[in-house]
Amino acid sequence: MFYIDFGEDSVVVIKGRLDAAQAPTAQMFLDKITGQCVVDLGELEYISSAGLGVLLRTHKRMIADGLGLKLVNVNSHVNDIFTYSGFDKLFDIEPAGGAE
Repeated sequence: MFYIDFGEDSVVVIKGRLDAAQAPTAQMFLDKITGQCVVDLGELEYISSAGLGVLLRTHKRMIADGLGLKLVNVNSHVNDIFTYSGFDKLFDIEPAGGAE
């Protein structure tokens, strides 16, 4: 299962598995965002390298526009993937529960 859409306060909500099969859908959705972007990953179960690539491309585009990509409600499993890949140094990440 995969879901991406706007939630409350224009926060992008991603649920399920963000893998190679879902990466094009996620990229198309995120490419339409022109302002500051907050992504809620609270119900993201899995992210592959293709999913990481989607977030990285979106982040680079937003940085070029003087904006940024903030990831919130990141569960410990997904946070570990960001840490192991070094992406924790690139993104503004707020772990689930608000604690770092």
